[in-house]
Amino acid sequence: MINLFDISGRLAVDVQSVDRLRLQAKQDPEQALKGAARQFEALFMNMLLKSMREATPQDGPFNSEQTRLYTSLLDQQLAQNLSAKGVGLADIMIRQLSRSAVPDGRQTSAPAAVPPGNTAPAPGAPPKTMPAPAASPAPARQTSAFIPPAARDFVNKVWNYAREASQAIGIPAHFVVAQAALESGWGRHEIRRADGNQSFNLFGIKAGRNWSGPVVETVTTEHVNGTPQKTVEKFRAYGSYAEAFRDYGNLLRGNPRYAAVLDQQDAAGFARGLQQAGYATDPMYADKLMRILKGNTLRLSPTA
Repeated sequence: MINLFDISGRLAVDVQSVDRLRLQAKQDPEQALKGAARQFEALFMNMLLKSMREATPQDGPFNSEQTRLYTSLLDQQLAQNLSAKGVGLADIMIRQLSRSAVPDGRQTSAPAAVPPGNTAPAPGAPPKTMPAPAASPAPARQTSAFIPPAARDFVNKVWNYAREASQAIGIPAHFVVAQAALESGWGRHEIRRADGNQSFNLFGIKAGRNWSGPVVETVTTEHVNGTPQKTVEKFRAYGSYAEAFRDYGNLLRGNPRYAAVLDQQDAAGFARGLQQAGYATDPMYADKLMRILKGNTLRLSPTA
């Protein structure tokens, strides 16, 4: 027997499937919820596939309006097949909506129990007036924000070193972490040695004439008269993060240019002070640093 409500094998953009879903919602709300969640998952997968297609070159010799049309239809069917097997999104929606949905006309809680020592009134007898229960305070409103695991791991990895540096230059430790995050892309773009090993240089400190330690050469972007240019520069290399953070503190404490940054407790003053002192040539350096300082990772960090 054919199930008229089974739309798992139909395209998510099929108008007839939507009509069947409306009819099913009146007759079997629970199954309709599952069907709607699956359709939403299929649409999401279709959008994901479309974005992936658009990111690939479209000017090949076999590309035409016809091939793009057939590719689009294929992606729609592929999205429907993937959602039929399930990727988890529909299941989450079903759980959330099932938990919050309350069907009209149904009782959502059991009748209040008769307090001990009291009996329910007999039929026809005037009910006893019971004192209203004291209003309970509303639960505290909780806020949640997504923090990328890689960023959280970076903070945990360098936090103790940042605290030591902060004591040397008199600024909060999360200021130090923010600058290390900006210079290294939260550790993802740490400067590497020629053999691929770590240089532990998270602050982009260059190897000037006064530097006698090991160095590593890499391509970097410098802004010349406001124009970004690629150039190869020499940077300092360290044996550990502890050494790198100590050198960072010594650099700021030992160079008169950074006098306005030392003992700075204001985030904006710290960011502007670094840019005005010429720590970086990027004209947006202070703004980028402030975005990190105001971001969830450091703002909500229990150690910040």
